[in-house]
Amino acid sequence: MILKFENAFNEPYVELKDFQEIKLRKQIKYVYENSPFYREKFRQAGISPEDIQTIGDLEKVPFTTKDEIRESQRIQPPLGLHAAASLEDVIRVHSSSGTTGKPTYVGITRHDWDVWTEILARVLTTHGIGRDSRIVFAMGLSFFVGSSMKDGIERLGATFIPIGTGASERVVQSIQDFQADVLFCTPSYASYLAEYVRDHFHMEPKDLGIKIMSVGGEPGGGLPEVRKKIEQDWGCKVLEAMGNADMAPVLFSECPEQDGMHFIGSDFVICEIIDPKTGKTIPIADGVEGELVYTAIDRECCPLVRFRTRDLIRVKTGECKCGRKSFRIRCIGRTDDMLIVRGVNVFPSAIKDVVSSFRPQVTGEIRILLKQKPPLVHPPLPIQVEVEDGLTESEQSALKKEIESTLRSKLIFTSDVQLVPKGTLPRFEMKAKLVEEINV
Repeated sequence: MILKFENAFNEPYVELKDFQEIKLRKQIKYVYENSPFYREKFRQAGISPEDIQTIGDLEKVPFTTKDEIRESQRIQPPLGLHAAASLEDVIRVHSSSGTTGKPTYVGITRHDWDVWTEILARVLTTHGIGRDSRIVFAMGLSFFVGSSMKDGIERLGATFIPIGTGASERVVQSIQDFQADVLFCTPSYASYLAEYVRDHFHMEPKDLGIKIMSVGGEPGGGLPEVRKKIEQDWGCKVLEAMGNADMAPVLFSECPEQDGMHFIGSDFVICEIIDPKTGKTIPIADGVEGELVYTAIDRECCPLVRFRTRDLIRVKTGECKCGRKSFRIRCIGRTDDMLIVRGVNVFPSAIKDVVSSFRPQVTGEIRILLKQKPPLVHPPLPIQVEVEDGLTESEQSALKKEIESTLRSKLIFTSDVQLVPKGTLPRFEMKAKLVEEINV
């Protein structure tokens, strides 16, 4: 059952429970009958499909991890033992980015495509995008799962202008030619493109007329200082969207109230929040922090059950001013890029946000240098920070000490800030790489 975006599910989480559980029972039976991977996982756990009747029963099922998916595809290429549909029924294949390991393939059937397209149309309507919007898409258009956004845009009826990455001149020219008012990109690219517009077109980015910038692929859009700078540069609203290549391109979307990303896929995916250390489920409630776990309840090809996303989020509940009642989230970081400095959990995205608060003295670009394999690292943590031109030697010395002091007071770790000239650090059109391992 697919609920079209005009009447998208918009009820409190608890009121969805009965509907979700009907679909859950059907999905679990389907997975057990069609996926050798899950038949074996259930056998080892000593459970059968009949044991999973409610959302609470999901705790009986072991987690599915990314490493298991990679191993599943190694044993039975290309889609793996966990796939529950034949390759003949697959109409398209995507791949995860592989930023933290070998990429994995994700197949979708015609039904899966319809589900994804419906969710993506909801992303746009949640953003406030309509049929008259003109959207320049400056994200990957190849294996990248986010390229599916074209289907949601076309279902909605907005104008889709696909540029992709590595073509900044064409991005700017297309915005001008079509008077585009929406730009899809990563937060890193939004910052890079602002510099590009000034350097190559000799104009201010805000003069291009972008009204909405939808960002995803990394946590930057939810970082207050990063968002503030992008909005100042472009004179637009920055709205986040977040998903997972192995589950759906996007499952959370922010409305113009900018009070967190709404969960928009509740009739297709069940969300759990767990303590990443213990694996125990945490009830969804205001202020809760934990790791997102997804279970597909309307999927044919790759219907993952209790998939650990490694995304660490903070929950916000209560009715949004936009009228939507679904719970909302902010992404804090990822467990697989977390650093542990003398027992303190430190996220690269949090470091970037603190450093960005020192604008206009800094550009906001950073690089964290690791001399040993993460996550355990020894203090002081070396951090390269780009500074704007024109600072005297004494001003740079004072700035270094102030950044180090602020990082220590806010994030509770000792750093060694190394100031570097503007333009020294690399810019990224897709996901920013904030950490570099040296001499490891």
